[in-house]
Amino acid sequence: MELATFLRFHARDGEAANVADAIRAVIPPSRAEPGCVAIDGFVSTRDPRLFYIHSRWVDEAAFDLHGTLQHTVGFIARVTTLIDHPFEATRTRVMA
Repeated sequence: MELATFLRFHARDGEAANVADAIRAVIPPSRAEPGCVAIDGFVSTRDPRLFYIHSRWVDEAAFDLHGTLQHTVGFIARVTTLIDHPFEATRTRVMA
């Protein structure tokens, strides 16, 4: 069953450009993974420090594998130093 994820990133003051760069860097290798259905980064139209990643995966196992890959591990290590809250990825399914 397909899995969708939502990740929220609120940049520390002065770090918005670095958060945006980190997201831009992780999207292409993530999109190239065989289990990735879609992945995109977003920035809020009202808060320039607020970013999101929305992704869809063929199943939860594909997302679990994604979490072990170097581009993902490196992204998490980098972005956690740039945001003003704990890192969190929310796993979801489409409601029936």
